[in-house]
Amino acid sequence: METTALAAGAPKRAFGIALGSWRVVGMQSPFATSYPLVNATSESLPPASLDARVRAITRPAPALFWYSVLVSLGALCAAPLVMVPMLFKYYSLWYRFDEAGVAMGYGFLFRRERRLTYQKMQDIQVSQNLLERWLGIGTVTIQTAGSALASDVRIVGVGAFESIRDYLYQRMRGVGEVQEVRPPASTAILEGIRDALQETAALLRGK
Repeated sequence: METTALAAGAPKRAFGIALGSWRVVGMQSPFATSYPLVNATSESLPPASLDARVRAITRPAPALFWYSVLVSLGALCAAPLVMVPMLFKYYSLWYRFDEAGVAMGYGFLFRRERRLTYQKMQDIQVSQNLLERWLGIGTVTIQTAGSALASDVRIVGVGAFESIRDYLYQRMRGVGEVQEVRPPASTAILEGIRDALQETAALLRGK
């Protein structure tokens, strides 16, 4: 009986050892993103850490590959026609965040590039459909001063979408603060010139 029990329990122990080794080695699901999701901690990050995290993002998360494949398979017979352009876009898509603004582009044969400065940004929106939420990625839509949807910039397939949103809001606030400070400074200079002219005129009248 003991031998039978040991033999019956062997597969369970082997599975447990294999599962434990999986966890120890740290193997990840193919849907794991290269950029960690930052939900509750992005607001507590210091500005320098947030800037470094976002500026390190130059490519979409690997989960966007699987998103493209799954969406293409939904087209059934037309899957190859849908999959090829989506995969071309995935492999050529790039992002850049710097001091001046945000840039993105994609394409091998026909390249398309878009750049947007922080001064032109009006609002930031984060969106996820059910498949994106399951894969752990999202889309950041940057709305500009133009009313047309074509003027918006979409950062798609990123895992740290909330970090990007917080980063862009900080940059937008920084631009607004600079613009608010400039008018008082220029007014003070004009008032100084006015006072100097008045003093000069008073001296000339006195002579």
